[in-house]
Amino acid sequence: MGRHRKQQPASVTRNSVIALTGLVPAGVVATNAAAAVATDPTAASVEMHMAALSAAPVQTMAPAVVDDTAVHAMAKQSPEAPIEVKTVALDPNRARNDLPVAASGIPGIAEAAYINAEQILADEDPGCNMPWTMLAGIGRVESTHMYDGKADTDGNALAPVFGPALDGSLAGNNVIHDSDGGALDGYSGYDRAVGPMQFLPETWTHYAADGNRDGISDPQNYYDATLTAGKYLCSGGLDMTDPAQQTRAILRYNNSMAYVANVMAWAQSYKTGIAPRPAELPRI
Repeated sequence: MGRHRKQQPASVTRNSVIALTGLVPAGVVATNAAAAVATDPTAASVEMHMAALSAAPVQTMAPAVVDDTAVHAMAKQSPEAPIEVKTVALDPNRARNDLPVAASGIPGIAEAAYINAEQILADEDPGCNMPWTMLAGIGRVESTHMYDGKADTDGNALAPVFGPALDGSLAGNNVIHDSDGGALDGYSGYDRAVGPMQFLPETWTHYAADGNRDGISDPQNYYDATLTAGKYLCSGGLDMTDPAQQTRAILRYNNSMAYVANVMAWAQSYKTGIAPRPAELPRI
């Protein structure tokens, strides 16, 4: 186990979104960032991949009719069989979902997945108090909400989302040798991050969740990926209503206060309807 992106200094500039908006108290920024990795075994394990935009090109398909109430009903059903961790081979000519863009500006299929994960976590891990907007912040930074909702009616990516091979050829990335025989990332020799929430295969296998309750945990499915991200962030008994613990959770994804600033800025924007200005988002 190891980070696939080299550890960045846990600092925040004066003009970062955290400092500008007051999303995290100054004391939290000063103390929590420096201590997060040392006090959090999960944070010291594996973080997600930041370069989702390097994924394979996604095809644009014709819209399909979908009953979103049926999707939510399916998501609330409990699986009768143990969860199977795998990526499902699907017809490349599947139609794209036609859920409208939500009032938040998030693609409908993505917002449905975030809200679904919030509801499941509220039942399964109520002490975490995970808001869907925080998951949306992660999804916005990692893959721009599955490349603006390019998924089928069940939330499966129309084309698999992969990060680059973590073979040391990209500056700033650690070398991560293959952990799954290419089963999830389709690549042998080295790992690469998978799906819209950009999990490394080993981390996915450990936290795998079944968001759409079909008995399968597929990192290329937005419902599964979002719920798995929630489980990962909540693990260790963290409470997202505490800014210090929320920061600690996000640092698990990427040990960078600039990353935390971006995620929390987008999460706040989905609460308020006010999008952050590009100049307010520190470079990750």
